[in-house]
Amino acid sequence: MEALFVSYGVEWLNLLVRWLHLITGIAWIGASFYFVWLDNSIRPPKPGSDLAKKGVSGELWAVHGGGFYNPQKYLVAPQELPEELHWFKWEAYATWLSGFAMLFIVYYFNASAMMIDKSVADLSSWQAIGTGLGTLVVGWTVYDVLCRSPLGKRDGLLGIIMFLFIVGAAYVLTHLLSGRAAYIHVGAMIGTIMVGNVLMVIIPGQRKLVEAMKVGKSPDPIYGKRGKQRSVHNNYFTLPVLFIMISNHYAMTYTHAYSWLVLAAIMAAGVLIRHFFNLRHAGKVSIGYPIAGVALLLAVAIAIAPRPAPKPAVAAASATPAVTDTAAGAAPAAAVAAGPSEFERVQTVITQRCVSCHAAQPTQPGFATAPSGMMLQTPDLIRQHAAKVYQRAVQTKDMPLGNMTHMTDEERALIGAWFEGGAK
Repeated sequence: MEALFVSYGVEWLNLLVRWLHLITGIAWIGASFYFVWLDNSIRPPKPGSDLAKKGVSGELWAVHGGGFYNPQKYLVAPQELPEELHWFKWEAYATWLSGFAMLFIVYYFNASAMMIDKSVADLSSWQAIGTGLGTLVVGWTVYDVLCRSPLGKRDGLLGIIMFLFIVGAAYVLTHLLSGRAAYIHVGAMIGTIMVGNVLMVIIPGQRKLVEAMKVGKSPDPIYGKRGKQRSVHNNYFTLPVLFIMISNHYAMTYTHAYSWLVLAAIMAAGVLIRHFFNLRHAGKVSIGYPIAGVALLLAVAIAIAPRPAPKPAVAAASATPAVTDTAAGAAPAAAVAAGPSEFERVQTVITQRCVSCHAAQPTQPGFATAPSGMMLQTPDLIRQHAAKVYQRAVQTKDMPLGNMTHMTDEERALIGAWFEGGAK
């Protein structure tokens, strides 16, 4: 009972922290999208106008929620510091902190089940956790060093090199961790880079601008330029991170033999689509970018489409028919006892390999309830969830988690043949 309630408590903690992560993520991403849109949409004031004399570099009129708005952006800073100044930082901090908590709750507390796949790498729990945490540190360090180097002045080349670095990280992680854990740690690495931009560059730069104005000095525009650059980087990181956040629902991606390449293509599609919107907000419509992004996604969908499952080997019958000698009064040969039916063999496999998690009261440590609410304890429940069992055990092969219960290829083939034969 104690173990059950510990798992149940962790399940509730998972729910609440995940909910918080979603809420704060919406707030942070919404602010990021809005301000990049605003920067691209503002138009410079007329030369010699009052706004131009005040140092306004651009303004925008908008209507929303029954009111009119007139946001203005100053080239460096206004002549006087306003009494109230809103800072956009807690959305980013809360998103990262709740996301980091999710790593511990979902992955690190149950690393043997959620992070380790013995067919990929035979790691201990601590080795897997260390790999995950190390990825966050290395990711931010490499990115920040590149941005502060001369390469940081060449945005296009910097973007290409960072993309290749992230793809390289994905390749390494998919050869060390389970596919699901590898994907989520690529996302966590990018999220750490994003919050590092806010914490280490954007906010400190804004503080220097404010401090200079308080002592009557003209702010150095370099801080605004650095902050703008990092903010734009965060904007392009957003769609790849959002995909990774939902990727655990789509095993067809992270279980593929070239899962790192699948992730690279989907991230590239997200960047292309994001770039289209950024250009569009600046008044440039380049339809080639979303077409290329959609084409890339279509190519991935075709490339990773499931193939027919192999049929299980069937042993050849070797029994010799019995000879009946009715003239001698011999009794007819006894009928050979029938073996277990196909469904009974499938049920045996599922009971041995799946029911420790997929039950009303799971016996697998770390699970208080059946994953996705799917229980497989009875013949009716097995038939009810037959399509899902086939998808996850035969097509994507990501279940059982990390193949903890050692389901064999022959057993997967048996399930596949049963389902394709009508799941009777």
